Amino acid sequence: MLAKFGPGGNCEKFYDEGHKSALEAPKWVKEKGLSAYEYECGKGIKVSCDSAKAIGDAARKEGISLSVHAPYFISLSSTEEEKRQKSIKYILDTLAVADAMGAKRIVVHSGSCGSITRREALSLAKDTLSMAVKAADENGFGHISICPETMGKVKQLGTIEEVCELCLIDERLTPTVDFGHINSQTLGGLRTKADFERIFDVIGNKLGAYREKNFHIHYSRIEFTNAGEKKHRCYSETEYGPEFEPIAEIIAGRQLCPTVICESRGTQTEDAFLLMKSYLEKL
Repeated sequence: MLAKFGPGGNCEKFYDEGHKSALEAPKWVKEKGLSAYEYECGKGIKVSCDSAKAIGDAARKEGISLSVHAPYFISLSSTEEEKRQKSIKYILDTLAVADAMGAKRIVVHSGSCGSITRREALSLAKDTLSMAVKAADENGFGHISICPETMGKVKQLGTIEEVCELCLIDERLTPTVDFGHINSQTLGGLRTKADFERIFDVIGNKLGAYREKNFHIHYSRIEFTNAGEKKHRCYSETEYGPEFEPIAEIIAGRQLCPTVICESRGTQTEDAFLLMKSYLEKL
């Protein structure tokens, strides 16, 4: 089994060519040689279940693997109980969309630390996520994997270690490793191949071989400041990191089969093809 590659949302070229609806995305993505597509609900759930089902039908017809990105404003680690309960509802709403689409994964932001310690934030996030998993099972969504994501700002919760600890709550939880976020949060810490290998090793050591083999990846070059992530960039903007070559080498060398979602700014579909090409060359 090979890794799957695809874009997060629709790139500028998709619209430039006259496409208007996500219903057209699966066929368009397949025509570009790709096999995955992440539907974006980052700004809120704005798709009906009927539309979600139609997108899912189109994806199945084209053989495209789907995932869904949950709203950005989810905060598992909020100190306000009301916000944590709302976050659980947003997760359930995203799971409902994913279920209608036939998507097997949803990506969820971990939250922030704010004025509390990282350990306190992680404890709150674990509690919220535990309740979300229980609610997912009670609502018939237990077959869909919730995928906590590594984050890009220095004061956000979501180092690779923190995300793996969240995933220890339930074996169905799968880490979303955003290498651009990790590089930004560590202020350029992904330089050598060994830096990248450590990420894979943490997943394998903490979560086991299956989740190391099948985890979820986000990739783009990201501009950062001393506070961490600032702006997503295109693959051609090589002054920004991190590089994809070490990731491709490790995936190929360890015979892993993650889903790789490209989140380049406006060129995510074209760049996803370049990432796939790089990976296939390593094979």
